[in-house]
Amino acid sequence: MRVLVLGAGVNGLTAGVRLAEAGLQVDLLARELPLETTSSVAAALWYPYLAEPRERVFAWAQRSYDEFVQVAATPDSGVALRSGTELLRELLEDPWWAAAVPDLTRVKHVPTPYRDGWSFTAPVVEMPVYLRWLQRRLEEAGGTLTRMALPGLPDHADLVVNCAGLGARLLAGDDTLHPVRGQVVRVEQVGVERWLLDGSEPTYVVPRSDDIILGGTETEGGWDRRPDPQVARDIVARATALVPELAGARVLGHRVGLRPARPSVRLELEDRAGHPVIHCYGHGGAGVTTSWGCADEVLALALAV
Repeated sequence: MRVLVLGAGVNGLTAGVRLAEAGLQVDLLARELPLETTSSVAAALWYPYLAEPRERVFAWAQRSYDEFVQVAATPDSGVALRSGTELLRELLEDPWWAAAVPDLTRVKHVPTPYRDGWSFTAPVVEMPVYLRWLQRRLEEAGGTLTRMALPGLPDHADLVVNCAGLGARLLAGDDTLHPVRGQVVRVEQVGVERWLLDGSEPTYVVPRSDDIILGGTETEGGWDRRPDPQVARDIVARATALVPELAGARVLGHRVGLRPARPSVRLELEDRAGHPVIHCYGHGGAGVTTSWGCADEVLALALAV
């Protein structure tokens, strides 16, 4: 079976890997190559965010967590397991996804102005490294990746898998799909090992091997990919309030990504006039977090075609 996968972000590549390693002939077509995608911008801390419905997202995220634990054992994958804490400004019940992680514990003492918090171990994925690793894995399994801008969904393959992210707005005619703009600042690694989140606003500090990603923003409908200098200064200030060790850290770069959001993730098989299409898009801020679980479901649907 020849499968065309549309999109070279984390979901397109992961689905492509699963399909190719199952023995299918897989060709990825993408307007943007992996390091140009929104996926490459992500801080990529495992965390279900801006994605519905909860039941399906939980199952995909749990499966992905387990897979990332295995991938983290591969030295060149860019995946590491890191402990961290989410701080909260009000008392809350355990998060709805708590059962997906093995070690979530309540924080007994939190700094002002926070009132609550929890700590757990989560995969942190260095996306530039990881996307290249996924591409190598795809190609080793016989898959290909070609830059190509498409005017619509192809109809010349046995199966099309639509992982085009925001591109699905045009390709699938889906007006419910919209961007949620996220801006981040990349700073030098100054010895920070634990990630930290402010659960009441999109502020996060995610350490990687050679740098630290500071975020962020959550702007509904924002299409502008140019970093805003004032927003960047605000991000650094908020992040430094969370982690004072960041004071004076050298800024290495600024990035903006457009998260592909919709009322619910679309993962389903559609028959388009006799041409089967599996749609897999609309993951919001949980594209990495749900990637392996979604890829497994894509494979199951493909094998049933």
